[in-house]
Amino acid sequence: MSDTLTGSPALDAVNAALATVQDPEINRPLPELGMVKDVQIGVGGDPGAVRIEVYLTVAGCPMRETITNRVTQAVSAVPGVTSVSVGLDVMSDEQRTELRKTVRGTDAAEPVVPFAQPGSLTRVYAVASGKGGVGKSSVTVNLAAALAKKGLSVGVVDADIYGHSVPRMLGVDDKPTQVDNMIMPPQSYGVKVISIGMFTPGNTPVVWRGPMLHRALQQFLADVWWGDLDVLLMDLPPGTGDVAISVAQLVPNAEILVVTTPQLAAAEVAERAGAIATQTHQQVVGVVENMSWLELPDGSRMDVFGSGGGQAVSDALTKTLGARVPLLGQIPLDTRLREAGDAGAPIVLAQPDAPAAQSLSAIADALAVRQRGLSGMSLGLTPVKR
Repeated sequence: MSDTLTGSPALDAVNAALATVQDPEINRPLPELGMVKDVQIGVGGDPGAVRIEVYLTVAGCPMRETITNRVTQAVSAVPGVTSVSVGLDVMSDEQRTELRKTVRGTDAAEPVVPFAQPGSLTRVYAVASGKGGVGKSSVTVNLAAALAKKGLSVGVVDADIYGHSVPRMLGVDDKPTQVDNMIMPPQSYGVKVISIGMFTPGNTPVVWRGPMLHRALQQFLADVWWGDLDVLLMDLPPGTGDVAISVAQLVPNAEILVVTTPQLAAAEVAERAGAIATQTHQQVVGVVENMSWLELPDGSRMDVFGSGGGQAVSDALTKTLGARVPLLGQIPLDTRLREAGDAGAPIVLAQPDAPAAQSLSAIADALAVRQRGLSGMSLGLTPVKR
């Protein structure tokens, strides 16, 4: 092809460039999603001027600038292109319906929970605690950020409907985008996030009973387009109530990650949160002990909340469940962990050399080596009778 944009070869080259541009939320090429409306070459008499018309899913699409920049960069790299302009339009209801069918690959009126399907390769970790205030949400967001930093595709469901805090801790300000009846979750630090806090005005409290909680969790799992995740972390409310039961029903293959503090009174309560697995037939992947000690300026440690709680929970659950439940790590008290959460910048990214960040990263390493796969899952095979 010559450096002059003329004829169908030039159009083919531009279309090929557009095929490399992925929608930032769905992570599939724009032409495949029907988002390229028109391509014009030689705009205004300039043979190198190209104009691309792109459909946005909704008028207030938060990714409009990202899409514009990606299209401009890709098409500008085509030989002979001297300028690129991008025009934006909005899909019709019919186009949005077709996009949803393309993405989900089904015409089913009722979306299913993808992580509960036999072929799902996503590791689902339900982060639980017996009581509040043990730092469960801080552990969740930092593990998510650390896993995403390793190159894994990660999502977080803020299932603590009453005490939602994940959006603040991950610095998420964007709202979800609805395409037909499919919800596109916002992203932060490469982590896809959904929370009831994204749907309530201001700091309005959520006053719901069991059935409403179950339906909200079902929507977070089924109506949200998560894509192909390696890991999904679910930040559960404290205790063994409605949400914990709903998680077991909706995602029976979810593994429980128990968070506790060293205090024996807290450990006893955390043990109950893990022991629910005996009734729900779930696995407990391990125990995380938070606020383990305070490092003093002289290098010594102060056990502010006592010691041994995490190991006690590990030992008790191992005995109760009949399978080894390891103590995955101990996280020291660190004011920077709290400050990072308040600032919406996980400490594993903001200050990776901090002792708390290193402990969290080590726990993420342990979870990351548990590869996606069909190990332990039913393949639906029936032996042939002879």
